[in-house]
Amino acid sequence: MLSNTSDPRRPWLIAAALALIGGLLWTGAHTSDRLTWLLEVFPVLIALPLLAATQRRYPLTTLLYTLIFFHAIVLMIGGQYTYAEVPAGFWVRDWLDLTRNPYDKLGHFMQGFVPALIAREILLRGGHVRGPGMLAFLTLCVVLAISASYELIEWAAALILGQGADEFLGTQGDPWDTQSDMAFAVFGGMLSLALFSRMQDRQIGRLPR
Repeated sequence: MLSNTSDPRRPWLIAAALALIGGLLWTGAHTSDRLTWLLEVFPVLIALPLLAATQRRYPLTTLLYTLIFFHAIVLMIGGQYTYAEVPAGFWVRDWLDLTRNPYDKLGHFMQGFVPALIAREILLRGGHVRGPGMLAFLTLCVVLAISASYELIEWAAALILGQGADEFLGTQGDPWDTQSDMAFAVFGGMLSLALFSRMQDRQIGRLPR
């Protein structure tokens, strides 16, 4: 079992945090739309200090720290280029013969994939839910609530910023963009639970109580 004062992962966590700070500085300096960048990376700006502040008294599993790291990278790349203009998305669009840049769907997939395991870990460690079925159900409810809340934020941004919110919304002319965004988030949450629940359980057992 790990000790709060001698977590062997601490050097790696510090290195990951510094890498993300470097990524924020780089993408922020090389974006053509600073407002959109700020809106897209805002979750990273909140998560980094929060994770740093809670690492000693409420350390997360290595699995969660790793997935949060990669989720942050997805957000920063989307913020730098805007989701509809990410170069890798154009490669996938041409490869699969799609009608739009699909990078924003990766973002919403991750919006379910990672928060699902965050919610599951908090519910499980706090003893808030009994039974794997109810745990999975409530975890996916949290995922859908987060996704719907994000869509409401996009709607509010569109009302406040008007035409200036187009890059942040990234609908690319799709009238069903909101619904498909939430569907990708729920699918991401379902897949992460299927793939990583057992691994998360093992890692939770090794965390300090």
